[in-house]
Amino acid sequence: MSRGSLHVVRVLTVNAGSSSLQLHLVSSGEVLATHHVEQAPTSADALLEFLDERPDAVSHRLVHGGPIVREPTRATPELVDRLSEISDLAPLHLPPALKLIKASLEALPDVPQVLCPDTAFHAGLPDVASTYPIPADWRARFGLRRYGFHGLSYAHALRRAGELVEASQLVMCHLGGGASVCAVRDGRSMDTSMGFTPLEGVPMSKRSGSVDPGMLLWLLDGRLTLAELRDGLERHSGLLGLSDGFSGDTRDLVKAGDTFTIDVYCHRVAREIAAAATSLDRLDALVFTGEIGWDQPEVRAGVCRRLGLLGVREPVGSNRTDDGLISTDGVPVLVVETREELQLAREAGFVLT
Repeated sequence: MSRGSLHVVRVLTVNAGSSSLQLHLVSSGEVLATHHVEQAPTSADALLEFLDERPDAVSHRLVHGGPIVREPTRATPELVDRLSEISDLAPLHLPPALKLIKASLEALPDVPQVLCPDTAFHAGLPDVASTYPIPADWRARFGLRRYGFHGLSYAHALRRAGELVEASQLVMCHLGGGASVCAVRDGRSMDTSMGFTPLEGVPMSKRSGSVDPGMLLWLLDGRLTLAELRDGLERHSGLLGLSDGFSGDTRDLVKAGDTFTIDVYCHRVAREIAAAATSLDRLDALVFTGEIGWDQPEVRAGVCRRLGLLGVREPVGSNRTDDGLISTDGVPVLVVETREELQLAREAGFVLT
């Protein structure tokens, strides 16, 4: 089937996380049905049970496309096999997602399917932002560069922000179980806090974010095994580690009065926002998205009160029920609900029609 030969109406969007699965049936920008599974299925059973009839297309979120998939692309079994070679770049997300994509291709062989990498939004990062200051032969041999993530979330938030305020230069924060910051100028990602893998940047629910590489080398020098270090950084750090194992959920931490963990988190997020702003000529708006960004006013307030030098003022009030402004005193601050399913359906439409 050639490009332009398919009329896409009903799109099944598949968002497979490290331990969950979100399914949506989207038509003309509206969600017709949704289903959430608190596990990471590797068979197509959940997809088939969810569907009442054949969709026009299936759109899969792919956390890391690496150098193989740099833009939304038609899925094939051969392409999935190639992606399995880089599954260690996102070990929590890629292995279960790739198994599910392959199962979906086998279960729905006559339905066109699209891979939408979160890394695509950042594929055009300027060299000064994407290049790591490490030996050149390492970069060449291993393809080491900053990829950036949460691209589907950022693409949707950028489009919504453009409908709400006039802003061509802005910083966006996706704060959720995973978290990152991104600077955008004229629709282009200029810098972002996540890097070669989704482990770099701000602290997350259970992931550490950036830490001193010298400390990691010290720990690997007879103190921890590689497996122990990887498990600790990926599954027991971030908010969970800061709270001494109590919780990686900001709602629990706010309710328990754990101001220290919240303050460390807000400090690190604000620090990344300030760093990202140096890639812009000015700051037209600050956008919060992601589950925490959308639904945790204490975090938004804690971040914004640290950004007075950028002209950001602390928002007043709690949550909105719709996308919009939460502060107009100084730099406009907005919240945008995470709607990756809508962006997945849009990307499938672009590829297939």
